[in-house]
Amino acid sequence: MKAIAALQDVVTPWSDGLEPSDAELDAIEFELPLILAEVDLLDAQITVLDRTPSVLDERRIRRARRKVLTVRRSLINRAIAASMPGGAA
Repeated sequence: MKAIAALQDVVTPWSDGLEPSDAELDAIEFELPLILAEVDLLDAQITVLDRTPSVLDERRIRRARRKVLTVRRSLINRAIAASMPGGAA
């Protein structure tokens, strides 16, 4: 009996498109503050999934929501300023 084994390269060929491009890495770095703020909000929401939120939990969620909104506003303003001629908003 002959054993049949698939070679990894044949099953999933390696391509140069698997690594993120420089533009994609720059976009991730630009959005990183928002990603981290959303993770904080999600963490605060997950914490209270199985129990009634305490006053401190509610404050933590409100603070995390405000942080997400603040960071979003900041990123939008930065994007608008970068797209305007001369970089002025």
